[in-house]
Amino acid sequence: MAPASERQGGRVPSHSIYGRSQVDGGIVVDVRALNQIHDVRADRVVVDAGVTWRSILDTTLPRGLTPPVLTNYLDLSVGGTLSVGGVGGTTHRYGLQTDNVLELEVVTGDGRHLTCSASERADLFNAVRAGLGQFGIITRASLALVPAPDRARRYTLTYPDLANLAKDQRRVLEDKRASHLQGSILTSGAGWQYQLEMVTLASDSGVPGDNEVLAGLADDRGRAQLEELTYLAHLRSFDRYEELLRSTADWSHPHPWLLTFLPGSAAEQIASDILDELTAGDLGEYGRVTFYPITTGQITTPFFRLPDEDVVFPFNLVRFSPADPAQAQRLVRQNRVIYDRVRAAGGLLYPVSGFPLAPTDWEQHFGDLWPAFQSAKERFDPQHGLTPGQGMYVR
Repeated sequence: MAPASERQGGRVPSHSIYGRSQVDGGIVVDVRALNQIHDVRADRVVVDAGVTWRSILDTTLPRGLTPPVLTNYLDLSVGGTLSVGGVGGTTHRYGLQTDNVLELEVVTGDGRHLTCSASERADLFNAVRAGLGQFGIITRASLALVPAPDRARRYTLTYPDLANLAKDQRRVLEDKRASHLQGSILTSGAGWQYQLEMVTLASDSGVPGDNEVLAGLADDRGRAQLEELTYLAHLRSFDRYEELLRSTADWSHPHPWLLTFLPGSAAEQIASDILDELTAGDLGEYGRVTFYPITTGQITTPFFRLPDEDVVFPFNLVRFSPADPAQAQRLVRQNRVIYDRVRAAGGLLYPVSGFPLAPTDWEQHFGDLWPAFQSAKERFDPQHGLTPGQGMYVR
């Protein structure tokens, strides 16, 4: 049994890739009916699992409230992202979306409908968050809210190489000068183009001045792009990327994405070695590599795996294959090769990536947590009926 993504507002999230939300000869649960927002308070919102983060914002922002962490793509369902973790540009400050959950309602694999939180059935609460759908189907969630800023100042800075990009990213992270911090590596005619993306958020009391925000950074200042936005426009920035991809039909093509975390102590070297072997054709015209640092101290979700360091770097290949099965399979094979290199260097997978994993891969992924993961599986889904598409267990 596997939960399915929902359609809302004409958009189709369907963000699980490589068949992990599918099941051969079983049942796929359609959660489109679980689409109600039940309660909004000063510190939380209670929603069904099929509600999208875009819908939550439509309800909370008029009241001056926002979830502290949002993924770039807002049309993901709450249940879907809470099942994997949920990483965003503010994760370095607030952790994952799963770290900002107050309470969950869950239907376990053995048929119980239970409420859980940090203080009630904590074992289930800790298993289901980033539990990859292996223990229960989330039906409702109580999510933390914080006061929403009014305005955003976005800075897109360009660098000549990866070393200078990473140096400034680390500086911005360390001195906490940006609320939102990410970065991208794009293809260009001369090779790779390196960009730091940061946003300062503020209420009407004021946004920090540009001189203060940019002080000491070594970007190519003549190419810096600065935008003054509303907070909502900032959150919807990914919409422009989606609209471009839809206009070229690339959005409907295969998404052989690879999402990983590199240990901060070796991130630049690992990323540089991989980039040396990638070509523009491996990413496609509109593909990109995301690369930026996050601190791990705010990330407390038990089954969410990260390198054991204070700083890690998401290193993600976000790409769209042409409508060519041979090319898509080539990129899937390449994902496996790159993942093996990342893993050998101490990195870990964000397990929503486009290549198959065997039970031994999952055991290696969870490492010392694998016995606890297996124990939770036997406690909450003893018949192993949930989410078999991930290939964790041989039946």
